[in-house]
Amino acid sequence: MIYGASPVIDNLFLLAVVALGWGLSLSTYRLFARSRGWPMGALQADAPFIPVLIGLAGLFAGLIFAAARGSDDGGWVIIALGLLFAVLWTGFLRVASQLSLILAPIATFLLLLGWLAVPLGFAERRWATERPSETLQRRGILKPDSSVAVPNPPASDATP
Repeated sequence: MIYGASPVIDNLFLLAVVALGWGLSLSTYRLFARSRGWPMGALQADAPFIPVLIGLAGLFAGLIFAAARGSDDGGWVIIALGLLFAVLWTGFLRVASQLSLILAPIATFLLLLGWLAVPLGFAERRWATERPSETLQRRGILKPDSSVAVPNPPASDATP
């Protein structure tokens, strides 16, 4: 990678993928659940417009972020991984009706917070542009890798 260039996979990239995936899964779950006889939560069954609106907000936030990021910085990858994530989440796990109601708004809010902080006049969020491993290292959860660490300065000629 070029020094100073932003990485393609950073925290905003991951938030866009999951916001798009959870949003698409949440907005289409009722359609699949009714046709296949899957269980639905009370909100999905009684007031389906609420999960659909929450899902569409996450879906559009992820799509707009991918479009703003452009194809050179992984915009198409965000869309492809988001679609794959939605298929896996809905098709294999079938937990979209309840868990996505909580996770989709959180991911969408964090995506918008990290992405729109600077245009709205706030300071840049450091966690937004870091790689996930850098965030974990900064928080002390992950130890720095010795191969990535800065090399030691050369030893001086004078010995004590």
